[in-house]
Formats: sequence, C-alpha cells, structure tokens
Amino acid sequence: MQTSARNVFQGTVTAIHSGAVNDEIIMALPGGQEVVASITQASTKRLGLAVGKPVTALVKASFVILLEDAEGWLLSTRNQFAGTVKAVRPGAVNTEVDMDLPGGLSLCAIVTMDSAQRLKLAPGSKVTAAVKASHVILAVEK
Repeated sequence: MQTSARNVFQGTVTAIHSGAVNDEIIMALPGGQEVVASITQASTKRLGLAVGKPVTALVKASFVILLEDAEGWLLSTRNQFAGTVKAVRPGAVNTEVDMDLPGGLSLCAIVTMDSAQRLKLAPGSKVTAAVKASHVILAVEK
C-alpha cells in the first residue's frame, strides 16, 4: 500500500476492547512496542479485525507530539514511544524530526520551528513521541 502517512507500522492485533461506540484495538509491533487505535465498532467489523490478524497502523507526522523528559510524567495519550532523534530538518515554518525507536522502528514528527528550538532537538536527543489513539488509522489487506 502506498500512502502519504509518514509513519506506517506493521503488526498483529493482540486485543480488542469494545466500548459503547468505539473499540480499542491493541496491536503488537516488532521489538515489543504496542500501538493502540480507537476506531468505531463499524470499522472493526468492516476490517474484519480479530486477535491474531495482521494489521497496518498509519499515523500522520503532524499528529505526533514530542516531549522532553516525559519519563517523569503520566500522560493520557495511549501511544508513547521513547526514542532518539536521528535527524532534524528545519523548514520555513515547521521542522521534520526523524526518531529511532527500539526494535529497529522509526517515527517521523512534524513540529513547529519554535517547538524544535525550545526542545533543543538535535541528533542524539532523547525524546518521547505521543500519539492519541484516535489519530491512528488502521488498514488491512483485502
């Protein structure tokens, strides 16, 4: 599948927790990481999601929030990825930040120039990426 989403993760559904309207889908990634998505029950059914099914998670880079020193805080975001900044590419308004994650995974974030400067983002910096479960899009092969 070709997509404009910068962050594409391949994994397997490990749990489905049904709510009144939405389902919480938990997906295992290589290296022990997890991605949690909040999708409608209709989407769960349409995608045929079940425990053990292969699934792809898509996350736009602009949906990624970067935090410094997050290990001392409890966050409400379900998806939190501690990693190391690999590259920082400043633009006119925004900065593209590439991160290396455990298990050989990578993640890209788009943040404002001000945020990149305030966080002192540079290769080798330790940061945590946070993504709301509602910002994760799931896909399966037909």
